[in-house]
Amino acid sequence: MSKNSQLTELIAPVVESMGFTFWGLEFMPQGKRSMLRIFIDHADGINVDHCAQVSRQVSAVMDVEDPIAQEYTLEVSSPGMDRPLFTLEQFQQYANHIVELRLRMPFDGRRKFKGQLIGVEQEDVVLVVDDHEYLLPIELIEKANVVPQFKD
Repeated sequence: MSKNSQLTELIAPVVESMGFTFWGLEFMPQGKRSMLRIFIDHADGINVDHCAQVSRQVSAVMDVEDPIAQEYTLEVSSPGMDRPLFTLEQFQQYANHIVELRLRMPFDGRRKFKGQLIGVEQEDVVLVVDDHEYLLPIELIEKANVVPQFKD
């Protein structure tokens, strides 16, 4: 089980029990400056107090369970307008949006893609870039974000 999966299993129930949606997490091990970033959401929006409440609860659980050996910084935030996408369900939810994504390894000779998200087929994310359709396996996606679209 990956570190992200292990952390998600530990943290998601805490966030959900507080009435928030656990959107996802990023764990970036970087020696003494490791970062654990947790994204939470709510139908009525997220404010600083919500982030602080979740941070306190998650910190308490992390202190007891101690799943990260080294020191780390815990950050809790809303997914924001350029929200990261972690699951197939989230990719499906943002079909017809423009997304940017980076793969763990090259696919068709490239790692970075920006295009219209069509949706999901089995375990693949369907993306159209310059009139070319790509089926990108979700396990190859390192990072994906919705590109905010501003209306005039």
